[in-house]
Amino acid sequence: MYKIPHYVVIDCGGVGYELSISVATFTELPEVGKEAQLHVHTHVREDALALYGFAEVQEKRLFEKLLTISGIGPKLAITVLSGINAERLVGAIRAGDHATLTKIPGIGKKTAERVVLELKDKLDDMAGFVPEGAPVSLGAVADDVLSALVNLGYARPAAQKAVEAAAKDASVSGDFEKLFRASMAAVR
Repeated sequence: MYKIPHYVVIDCGGVGYELSISVATFTELPEVGKEAQLHVHTHVREDALALYGFAEVQEKRLFEKLLTISGIGPKLAITVLSGINAERLVGAIRAGDHATLTKIPGIGKKTAERVVLELKDKLDDMAGFVPEGAPVSLGAVADDVLSALVNLGYARPAAQKAVEAAAKDASVSGDFEKLFRASMAAVR
C-alpha cells in the first residue's frame, strides 16, 4: 500500500489499484505496508474507469448521494468530503446551513442551495449519523464507549441505546471498562 492525502494504491493479489480518497479516509488508513480494507465506488465514464475508496460505508453512501446532484461529479464529491467531516456535512444539509456548505472548496452559493434542496429529505436513512436535535453527549466516559462501539461496527443508534441503558447503573457509568462491557452485553 502507498498513500498520500488524495489517493492510495492498494495491492490486491499482486495488482495495484489506485483509489481516490478523502482526507478523512486517509487519516483512517493504517501505516504503509499494513493490511487495509476500503469500501470502493467504481465510477465509469466513456473515457475512464475511476475508483474511489472510503474507510466508512456511510462516507461512501454520502459520496454516492452527492453524485446524484447536478453539477457535482466524483472529484468535487471527494473534495467536499475532504473539506468537512461527514457528520457535520449531514448536519449542515439537514439544517439548511448554506454558510457552512459554501466554506467547502468548490461549493458556491447555488451549489450549496442545490445540495440542501436535493438531499435534505434523503438523509434520514444515514444510520450512524446523529439526527439534528438528538442529544450529542452522554458524558466523557459514555461518549468514549459509544465511539468504541461505533468503531467496532455497531450502528450508532443501537450503540447509543445500549450505552444509555448501561449508564443507568451508577456502579458502571464512570468506569470505561465496566461501561464498555455492560454496553456490549446490551447491544447484542
